[in-house]
Amino acid sequence: MDKDRLSRKLAVLLHADVVGSTTLVQKNETLAHQRIQSLFKSFTKTIDAYRGTTRELRGDALVAEFDRASDAVAAALAFQVINGELNSTIDDDIQPHLRIGISLGEVIIADNTITGAGIVLAQRLEQLAESGGVVVQGAISETVPSRMPFEFVSLGEQVLKGFDQPVRAFAANLRQGEELPTPEAEAISEPAKPTALPIPENPSIAILPFTNMSDDPEQEYFADGITEDIITTLSKIPDLFVIARNSTFTYKGTAIDVKQVAQELGVRYVVEGSVRKAGQQVRVTAQLIDASTGHHLWADRYDRTLTDIFTLQDGLTREIVTAVDVELTEGDQIRVWRDAAGDMAAYEHFAKGRDFFSQNTRKAISQGQQEFEKALALNPQFAAAHAYIGWNHAVAGVWWSDDRQEAFSAARAAAEAALSLDSDQVDALGVLAFLDLYSDEHDRAERIAVEAATLNPNSADTHDTLAMIQSFSGKPDEALSTARHACRLCPRTPEKLLELGRAFYEGERFEEALDPLDRLIFNRPYWITARAFLIVTSVGLDNRELTKYHATELLRIRPKFSVGRWTRTLAYKYPDDRERYLDRLRFAGLPE
Repeated sequence: MDKDRLSRKLAVLLHADVVGSTTLVQKNETLAHQRIQSLFKSFTKTIDAYRGTTRELRGDALVAEFDRASDAVAAALAFQVINGELNSTIDDDIQPHLRIGISLGEVIIADNTITGAGIVLAQRLEQLAESGGVVVQGAISETVPSRMPFEFVSLGEQVLKGFDQPVRAFAANLRQGEELPTPEAEAISEPAKPTALPIPENPSIAILPFTNMSDDPEQEYFADGITEDIITTLSKIPDLFVIARNSTFTYKGTAIDVKQVAQELGVRYVVEGSVRKAGQQVRVTAQLIDASTGHHLWADRYDRTLTDIFTLQDGLTREIVTAVDVELTEGDQIRVWRDAAGDMAAYEHFAKGRDFFSQNTRKAISQGQQEFEKALALNPQFAAAHAYIGWNHAVAGVWWSDDRQEAFSAARAAAEAALSLDSDQVDALGVLAFLDLYSDEHDRAERIAVEAATLNPNSADTHDTLAMIQSFSGKPDEALSTARHACRLCPRTPEKLLELGRAFYEGERFEEALDPLDRLIFNRPYWITARAFLIVTSVGLDNRELTKYHATELLRIRPKFSVGRWTRTLAYKYPDDRERYLDRLRFAGLPE
């Protein structure tokens, strides 16, 4: 499937079904099919007139999508009138009648096919309708403006197959003595074509995940670790533009076209490679490709023992830097290629821990913590392991630890241990900036984050942290610039869209905030932080339909959510900003 034709969004869904289609076909198969097809052609024209889109014809059923609930209800009621008039002209009993259901929900659209819980709900509501009738979800009845000439008769709470909670259903009718609204004229324009990412002025490069060629699939983390270390090393070079690990790893395990990858990531150079580990022997192959020409600029194979793995990595990255014609100052060389504290067993535990950490779940972070501690038990001088332990404690302190102060103290001690071993350890600086942010030391937090971003200009995570600090500090314009840079470094990672949405929200640019937040929630539908931002953004827009939908979804995902507990996740510098955010959550009806 062409992923460029895949989208997910919140929509008003209409499901229509022919009543007793099997009986009609049994009476006269040919005539019944002709009339059903004619019915749907006519209904499609009505849907188009009311600014809807017919997505599918499923035998004796039709699926359509609308942006506005009022348009969907108007189209449904209008066509029931039209179809009634058509059937009145038929002399025989092969008269197709429709039942129609309308709901609000998230859907996935691919190749004009629409799926998702919202469309299933519309189908279940349609089954409640009488022949020639329309039944809508409660959310639809509440979002249609009262000025519209519709009335909604409650059918009570209905227990529907496939849904855990009862659904409020209403029969929709045209108010007596009223006329249906006429379709609104609207100019139709060509959809905007996606624009290719511009190639940076500096040499730009993406390191694709090295393929694990070992017989043991458990060695996957080892190949990933080598890839990530190469990315980390190259990222420190100020004259390079390096795509972040989170984006390049989205290609893992897939057949790739180097030229297409380069276009999608907006880079000129791409590195591919493989790793084979057998006992104490390692073979690493790598090649550097100029995607603009398709030429291989450099390729090599390294056969080493495990004890030489760090030297191998440094040699490989030096070859890449030379091939793309980047010259390093003496200071950069010292900073980029300082000797690694090289206990191989410790490194393997660290690589496993880093892999767990990237999964970004409470369970995985706990598993990663155990691996980092094993690494330090073997090599107490392992600065990066200290830094990641600091991040584990810091994240726990914000999200789930019962004793924040204890968690933060442990995080700070780990970060300072890392910096005592490596004063330029960027991850450790990120931990300290994060801790200062949540300790109301906003100015110091920003200074440290800026220092980290200067040391590693290609670290998307570091710029992400800086953008969050700037947003919480009442600097939305600066946050927006920083968040955009993070997204450019990591263009295929939905998590980076959060700070972009946050920056737009804090600048009260609510319409612009919706796009990154919608794209994020499509990929991470259970991310509560993103859902909360969609709620406060919808309140800012005074869009009650969206507000109600996202508030309902949040409580479905986390039934015990409360505004009071959520306060611990906020680190605003100015109390008025925090209260404005919390008041919008309360306005959405979320429990205190």
